[in-house]
Amino acid sequence: MNYWPAEITNLSEMHEPLITMVKELSETGKKTAQDMYNAKGWVAHHNTDIWRFNGAIDGPPGLWPCGGAWLSQHLWEKFLFNCDTNYLKSVFPAMKGASQFFLDFLVEEPEHKWLVVSPSMSPENAPYMIRQQWKVITAGTTLDNQLVYDLFSKTILAAKILNSDKDLVDSLKVALEKLPPMQIGKHGQLQEWLHDWDNPEDHHRHVSHLYGLYPSNQISPYNTPDLFNAAHTSLIQRGDPSTGWSMNWKINLWARLQDGNHALKLITNQISLVEKCDYENINYESGGGTYPNMFDAHPPFQIDGNFGFTAGITEMLLQSHDGAIHILPALPDSWKKGNVNGIKARGGFEIIELSWKESKIDKLTIKSTIGGNCRIRSYWPLKSNKPIRLVENSSENPNSFYTTSQVKKAVIFKQATNTRKVYVYDIDTKPGEIITFNK
Repeated sequence: MNYWPAEITNLSEMHEPLITMVKELSETGKKTAQDMYNAKGWVAHHNTDIWRFNGAIDGPPGLWPCGGAWLSQHLWEKFLFNCDTNYLKSVFPAMKGASQFFLDFLVEEPEHKWLVVSPSMSPENAPYMIRQQWKVITAGTTLDNQLVYDLFSKTILAAKILNSDKDLVDSLKVALEKLPPMQIGKHGQLQEWLHDWDNPEDHHRHVSHLYGLYPSNQISPYNTPDLFNAAHTSLIQRGDPSTGWSMNWKINLWARLQDGNHALKLITNQISLVEKCDYENINYESGGGTYPNMFDAHPPFQIDGNFGFTAGITEMLLQSHDGAIHILPALPDSWKKGNVNGIKARGGFEIIELSWKESKIDKLTIKSTIGGNCRIRSYWPLKSNKPIRLVENSSENPNSFYTTSQVKKAVIFKQATNTRKVYVYDIDTKPGEIITFNK
């Protein structure tokens, strides 16, 4: 979470320490994969340190074997924003190694013959019926299924761009088809577990199974509306009370659900003043807040909250994960006027200026750093200084940096509701070109 805002706020250089760490972990993790699992590639678990430790640690949660899959998402996201194939070549070995590990590690579950992660967990949570045993090991949690799906899909895309590792690509495609689909349970929720064990009374602060909504792009209001509604149901059932990591992940999730008012409610909770931490009575369900020095009051402190907060506000103003650059996708009703500049969308599109009045786009100026099709999604009709084409929202974006996720059809319980009308425009750009839009 500390690095979620790095690319979208156009501070890509701040991502470098994490990228370097992942490349180093991909080397030390080879021995861990071999020694612990007799597997190729590399693995990382729940924790690491300055010596790039990769093994299991700290009891059941520390057995989580998907740290490498989680971290590898950053390698690909940095490429999507900066579009540098030399950079992609430098990180591809780490993506490849992480994928090779899971090709060896996945096992077939007996009922549906799906390939699943085992041991698997939904960090720090357990099915409500056995909540007292909060550290639970199972197989094929939704989080882990989503992570492996992303890892395999992105490694395939990277290999195709680099024209390498055809045999690996073929193996990953076969394995992708055998991964579990996301499932919608009897309460209309996105299932957290392989089986329908969720309970609407479960108000645990963690919502790991919503990774597919954010930071991933597997859940979309336009391409997977049933899953989109199921994610919404899950977030409603879990409730708002949370702190640190959890509260600020939820801000991002509500932004992706295009509900700026609910995101703002959590922002308001987050910036509530906390004078000091009560170390004698730590309560992670207390609602969090912010200390006078602007540090997140987890309690006692969690820097993830600060950086997740930054990412969440930016996601309310700009999203580019779902086939287009969506302008003001989750603007709260009370933010009727404002402006932002310097943020960035995937495909190398820099937002030089974005201003709005009366809760509608007033002016939008974009710099295309590498050229290519610029697809804008807006809730309002727009004009431009260049010829633009009004296109179907469901049409494929010819810009390869805007490839959408093609997840399996969900095992479904409830039908979808309608989404807000959008206008979608395509405009051809050249490297360095400046384009303006207005209402």
